[in-house]
Amino acid sequence: MEIEIKTNKRVELIDMTDKAQKIVDIDSGVLIAFCTHTTAGVYINENESGLREDVLTVLDQLVPQQSYRHNRIDNNADSHLKAILVGNSAVIPVENGRLQLGTWQRLFFCEFDGPRQRTLYFKVIPC
Repeated sequence: MEIEIKTNKRVELIDMTDKAQKIVDIDSGVLIAFCTHTTAGVYINENESGLREDVLTVLDQLVPQQSYRHNRIDNNADSHLKAILVGNSAVIPVENGRLQLGTWQRLFFCEFDGPRQRTLYFKVIPC
C-alpha cells in the first residue's frame, strides 16, 4: 500500500499516524512504513509544536546548508544527510487492529527537499 504526499515546504514534518491506522486491516502483526526517497525520511516521536521546531533546528545545526561536494550535482546535499540521520523506515506493532504507539507517539514523514510529490509505502504483516 502506498500513500501519496504533497509537501508544501523545503523542510516539513507531516504526521502520518491517522493515515497509517486507516490501512491496518489485521488484528495482530506489524506495520512497516518505508520511505524510498533519499531526501526524506520517517521517525516516531511526539507531535508537539515546540518539539517539531526543535527537531528541525537540531538537524539544521548538525547539517547546515553549506558547500558540500554533492551540491555540484544538485543543491541538496544537506537534505540527503538529514535523511540519513533520521532514517527511512519505522516498524509499529499492531494489536486488536490498532497501532501500538505510546501515548504521545506519532509517525512522521520528514521532507528535507520539497516541495515535492512523495510516496510513503506501508506493509501490513499479520503474525
